[in-house]
Amino acid sequence: MPWDKRIEQLLDRYPALRAVGNTPLVPVELFRDELPDVEVWAKMESLNPGGSLKDRPVLRMMLGALADGRLRPGATVLDSSSGNAGIAYAMIGRMLGLPVEIVIPDNASVERKKRLRAHGARLVFTDAQQGYDEALREVRRRYEADRDRYFFCDQYGNADNWHAHYETTAEEILAQTGGGITHLVVGVGTGGTLTGIGRRLKEHDPACRLVCVIPESFPGIEGLKPLGQPEDIVPAILDESLIDERIPVSSDEAHAMCGRLARIGFFVGLSSGAYMVGVERVARREHRGRFVTLFNDIGERYFSTRLWD
Repeated sequence: MPWDKRIEQLLDRYPALRAVGNTPLVPVELFRDELPDVEVWAKMESLNPGGSLKDRPVLRMMLGALADGRLRPGATVLDSSSGNAGIAYAMIGRMLGLPVEIVIPDNASVERKKRLRAHGARLVFTDAQQGYDEALREVRRRYEADRDRYFFCDQYGNADNWHAHYETTAEEILAQTGGGITHLVVGVGTGGTLTGIGRRLKEHDPACRLVCVIPESFPGIEGLKPLGQPEDIVPAILDESLIDERIPVSSDEAHAMCGRLARIGFFVGLSSGAYMVGVERVARREHRGRFVTLFNDIGERYFSTRLWD
């Protein structure tokens, strides 16, 4: 549904939610001296009030569902998450006065779990050794067992997810760059970022290359899906036809890149490090271009993991 008057009316009632979006796009000069004909720009999504990119789609999904009546007062908002979307659900749900229940792998960082509980979310844990897809299976089991209790937001199949990025993130990038982009480098969590931004940028310029970072299956990279095995669940909203190139990235490579970024002032999480690995690999091969990527969240969210050991 379009971002119409009904959603604007909800934002007028809850003005704090207008803090979501309009994040800065900043230059990342990690290898500018070596590759003078390469520009790298990153959207600072940790500056959203929930601390991550996920505020954008969750806001759109929840307000859209309230506006058209799918989400009724008193229903519990239910979804699975690796952490950041769960925080956005919990924060926005608390502002809207809605209970939230999140199914999450038990290896999610302590920082994420504490933030979720701080906003009052109920957490249901799945075995991380069964992979993130087990959380997807469990959330559907819970919804099927008690449909009357829940509003299942289903970020993997909800078109409002990718529409949020099409209408906000992509439009901001086009405005901030003047439309001059040669490469977009992102990954797949729910598929909303890649599909929404990718569609809008390719409408603007079909020559823009969309590079998709693919993590290894284990230990993986929190928030990103590997999509490498037949049993992997492919998000329903993911438009794979937009992908021009897939770049495999290991967790060790992403860890090392986070350290390099920290040394030039960017303190980011593991998925952001993985994206920058993809940027560097393509940039060193092509020696020119204007790359845009996303810094999805901030490094503090990973203190309890091995990232900063």
